[in-house]
Amino acid sequence: MTRIVRWGILGTGRIARDFAAGLRATPDAVLAAVASRSSEGAQAFAQQFDVPLAFGTYEELAASPDVDIVYIATPHPMHAANALLALRGGKAVLCEKPFAMNRREAGEVVALARAKNLFLMEAMWTRFMPALAEVRRIIASGEIGAVTQLHADFGFSATPDPAHRVNDPTLGGGALLDLGIYPLSIACALLGRVETVQAQAVMGETGVDLTTAFTMRHAGGTLSICSCSLRARAPSELVVSGTRGSVRMHRMFHMTESVTVDLLDGPSRTISTPWLGNGYTHEAIAAGQCLRDGLLEHPDMTHDETLAIMDLLDTIRRQIGLRYPSDA
Repeated sequence: MTRIVRWGILGTGRIARDFAAGLRATPDAVLAAVASRSSEGAQAFAQQFDVPLAFGTYEELAASPDVDIVYIATPHPMHAANALLALRGGKAVLCEKPFAMNRREAGEVVALARAKNLFLMEAMWTRFMPALAEVRRIIASGEIGAVTQLHADFGFSATPDPAHRVNDPTLGGGALLDLGIYPLSIACALLGRVETVQAQAVMGETGVDLTTAFTMRHAGGTLSICSCSLRARAPSELVVSGTRGSVRMHRMFHMTESVTVDLLDGPSRTISTPWLGNGYTHEAIAAGQCLRDGLLEHPDMTHDETLAIMDLLDTIRRQIGLRYPSDA
């Protein structure tokens, strides 16, 4: 593996453009290729981001010898199939969340990556942001005492248009997969394995969840209380509380640039946690370093943890009655 990591982006939507912008600030990384379902779409993206290779099919990107790792940036229901395509082409994969539509699909992707000895990681960018590293450090230091609970929410007022992807079950719409996965994943990252989960939801006319709330009991006895909504402009903060105080990740916690510690016996203090590029840069750095080190998974976002999270999402969806065509 050379020092320079050659990236290919599969898909040309908003998230693909955000990731491409993040790569501009990523050391020792180049955006070598992009693929769309049309040559016109690929060429337009390539022109905007100065990409040398533009492919009009996903298969061409998967087969390209000029790409080391593929970032999957397509709609939710396509993630598993696109990841499998890239892996069969011998490419490492960074797959946007949700990693797949269900645990069955996720298991197929992980199994192929392991069989082919290829790097694979879920693109949960929160896991690699400086704010989360600081929260972990504060918890480990014992400053807030023994951790007992975590509260997190994520919500905004999305369009009620039934044809929009967030309301369309055929595109994996709903609050849980789009937004709820953020507090769920970070709660698991901070509190560890989940033993039980209980959820309730308000469902929309198209059959997707508009607002979902769930509580999780983690190994060791801690609790996380999480919610997500497509119909509420929520604070979107995360608070970890312990016996001596708390630490707060501020609004839009998944990309916050500061955290605040409040102690029972001391003044409040705020720590700056700025991030590089547009935030996506950190997960690109992490994936690139894994390729250079010959790792097949990242210790902060392992295959087993991704599969466990997909299990939790499946369980929550069963409890609230949320089904997708891919579950058939």
